[in-house]
Amino acid sequence: MAPFDALKMARERALDLVEISPNAVPPVCKIQDYGKFLYEKDKSERAARKKQKVIVIKEVKFSVTVDEHDYQTKKNQAVRFLGEGDKVKASLRFKGRQMAHRDLGYKIINRLILDIGDAGLVEFMPRMEGTTLHAILAPSKKAEAAPKKPAGPSTPQAEKTTAPPASPVAQA
Repeated sequence: MAPFDALKMARERALDLVEISPNAVPPVCKIQDYGKFLYEKDKSERAARKKQKVIVIKEVKFSVTVDEHDYQTKKNQAVRFLGEGDKVKASLRFKGRQMAHRDLGYKIINRLILDIGDAGLVEFMPRMEGTTLHAILAPSKKAEAAPKKPAGPSTPQAEKTTAPPASPVAQA
């Protein structure tokens, strides 16, 4: 239909001629209320934003002289962050003369990458930025697809239904 005819038809109905797809050949237009069109467009954009996952980068900091228990705790935090779908930035800061022993820092970060294993993928291999060594780990597809467990209270039913209390006659 010619644009002039479509515009005339829209004015007769007291509506607007709304261009739906301007890049199509010929362009696609619709006769409707422009306010309603904007409302529906905004509603669909809000629904799309609601379904988006915002990726957060959580940081786990190490030092060259990290103790074994501290390392395990921070490794477990990193695995938990990856399980929740967040990226993890493992950073190790060198202080003073520790810069002479960068290989120790690389060993700690590489050990972390190996220990995390299937929970995460290496997005950026360890690299130096000033006095800090960084590596960024992204959650693996398997960790994202894992269903989340509900955080409901766990009531041990086995303890409540074990054996009935002994009668006082049997104890005497």
